[in-house]
Amino acid sequence: MQFHRPSLFKSPLRLIAVVSAFTLAAIGVANAEALLLVEAESGKVLQAENATNPWYPASVTKLMTAYVTLKAIKEGRITLDTLFTVSPTASSQSPSKMGFRPGTQVTVDNALKMMLVKSANDMAVVLAEGVGGSIDGFSELMNQNAQRLGMTQTSYVNPNGLPADGQITSARDLAILARAIIHDLPEYEYFVHIPSIRYGRRITQNFNKLIGRYPGADGFKTGFICAAGYNLVASATRDGKRLIAVVLGASSGQARAVKAVQMLERGFSNDTLSWLKPSLGTVDNLVPIDASPPNLRDEMCSGKRHKPASDEDEDATISSAAPGSSPALAFFATGGQGPAMKPSELLAAAPAVSEPIPVYTGPTRTGPALIAAVAADAAEEAVAAKHRGKKTHVAAKRPPEAGADDASKPAKHANAAAKTADKPAMADKSAKPKTVAKPAKPKPDAKSS
Repeated sequence: MQFHRPSLFKSPLRLIAVVSAFTLAAIGVANAEALLLVEAESGKVLQAENATNPWYPASVTKLMTAYVTLKAIKEGRITLDTLFTVSPTASSQSPSKMGFRPGTQVTVDNALKMMLVKSANDMAVVLAEGVGGSIDGFSELMNQNAQRLGMTQTSYVNPNGLPADGQITSARDLAILARAIIHDLPEYEYFVHIPSIRYGRRITQNFNKLIGRYPGADGFKTGFICAAGYNLVASATRDGKRLIAVVLGASSGQARAVKAVQMLERGFSNDTLSWLKPSLGTVDNLVPIDASPPNLRDEMCSGKRHKPASDEDEDATISSAAPGSSPALAFFATGGQGPAMKPSELLAAAPAVSEPIPVYTGPTRTGPALIAAVAADAAEEAVAAKHRGKKTHVAAKRPPEAGADDASKPAKHANAAAKTADKPAMADKSAKPKTVAKPAKPKPDAKSS
């Protein structure tokens, strides 16, 4: 990909973009972060910091996986009831995942819900193989759609965002994709703001902490790998105005959510002095930066900073208060017009009460058949959990030389911490698109892939 470098002073947008690149280089990767706020309808940019710097997408990749899948449904090539089968490749994906055995069947509808709420890497591969025939084939579809939408800084090699050569995007491109989902797939948009799902006895809350806490929050997706930091594409609607906030490279799941809320609040406020600010144009016209993505692995995952085994942020404190006493619910009751709350307080509160959406294996079911399917999954999950417990108990009794993890070997722990869900796991190097020509990019992180 070649970027032209005309005179810096002919366009304020080009000047802003170049200054952004120099700024990111100056502050170093330890503090690198990209922020972008746009109006969903017009694409008008309200705030932009490092918005066109290349970035590793992590699990926000799954937004394109959902987009390609839902386009296939809209075009009549598959339906929400279509059954796909879990392959050995899908089953072998690193967590976060559902953990189904090869041969298990799941509907497109359930796979989408599991992928978008739990950020299940195995379900992303199930959808990719079902829609595109293979990871390679689906990656080509992802890249074709990215090019059509004008996502000029994006390339994909897998459907779930686990680190791999060439898996690149930017805040600009993610905002373009979010707008495309809103515009092209309004009838399926509910998939990106499901508060929680229930599989068997397990309830999984959406990793996007704005859902159910920030008034009007209605999308989209989170992501994390060591090289990228904590990423978030969020959206909210207030008084008929919808905004999209993108945060890349935050230090924690709580931090990315707080930054998104801060941007959204500024965007929704009636700033009487906004006319004094220089126009940033539209998101499509932001000028891409020709650079390598920052690699945040040392900052995010080295030393004693042990990361969670999925995109779920263990640093966040979720209130266990009764729903009726939740300050977030009181804020909801006033339509967001009640006493001002700090973003951290709002996000630490219990989410609004909602019934988890049941997800299950097998064909689409309703009524008593659905109840029976959920019960069967719960029973199978209980057996699997008991089996895992026995294996863990046996492993705990083994001496270190027999294969147990040796706590005295920090390098071993670092490698183990790097193999995660929405965290890096070793990418399939064969899963590279053969038809998309992209500039050579450095590997995000060999150990965190």
